[in-house]
Amino acid sequence: MKRNIFTAMILTITTGTTAQEKGRYAEVNGLNMYYEIHGSGSPLVLLHGGGSTIDSNYGRIIPLLAKAYKVIAIELQAHGHTADRSQPLSFEQDADDVTALLKKISIPKAHIMGFSNGGTTAMQVAIRHPEMVDKLILASAIYSREGMFPGFFDYMKGAKFDDMPKPLKDAYLKANPGNTKGLITMFQRDVERMVNFKDINEELVKSIKAPTLIINGDKEAVQSGHALKLSQLIPNARLLMIPSGHGDYIGEICAPVTDALMYERVVGMIGNHLN
Repeated sequence: MKRNIFTAMILTITTGTTAQEKGRYAEVNGLNMYYEIHGSGSPLVLLHGGGSTIDSNYGRIIPLLAKAYKVIAIELQAHGHTADRSQPLSFEQDADDVTALLKKISIPKAHIMGFSNGGTTAMQVAIRHPEMVDKLILASAIYSREGMFPGFFDYMKGAKFDDMPKPLKDAYLKANPGNTKGLITMFQRDVERMVNFKDINEELVKSIKAPTLIINGDKEAVQSGHALKLSQLIPNARLLMIPSGHGDYIGEICAPVTDALMYERVVGMIGNHLN
């Protein structure tokens, strides 16, 4: 999450792209919500992290996933092509928006994958709408404040827009050319949500019934011990630890090194879990 939104390390890299002709909008809970559909097969929903877009998180792996699944990639409130609405962000509301969209496009049940903040949203989907979740993938996700590296939440209280990595700013502006106001709004909404983040009750985490794959890097913003504890709380969960930073294993846009072999192998392990 820290690097996903704020790390000072800024590298210019070429990201994979998701075809704009795949993009669609649907009116959901007061949002004109943007989503893309790629491929065919069992539905697999992708939820991005804070400060991110579909393309900046998943651009490199969507073509791989779309070979086997009907990928439904969603941009949440204030992110990417989806505009803000006059209420703060919450993981619970994001979960309700996701499920409302799926119902609207006649997807009664799907695999759900969330990265970083999107992983916390995916947990809330499984808690609040369990009937709509087939299998779950939680990538670099937290359910409690202790999951982040020490000092993260103190850092967030003083987070500045200038700290946001340029690739993430560029990704937002690629979706919204010239909309600097929207970019700043996204930043402010994300900061506010993390500053006010409340732990998800462990009994609710334990209530998740969907078979779950938890993925975490060994050198990243989410502590390895937290990922292990999460895998122990969810009854039907497995843990995949990868020698990686935050999102490097899916080719996230801020990854310092683009390791195609790594994220191709991760996609293969995701496939093993879903199949």
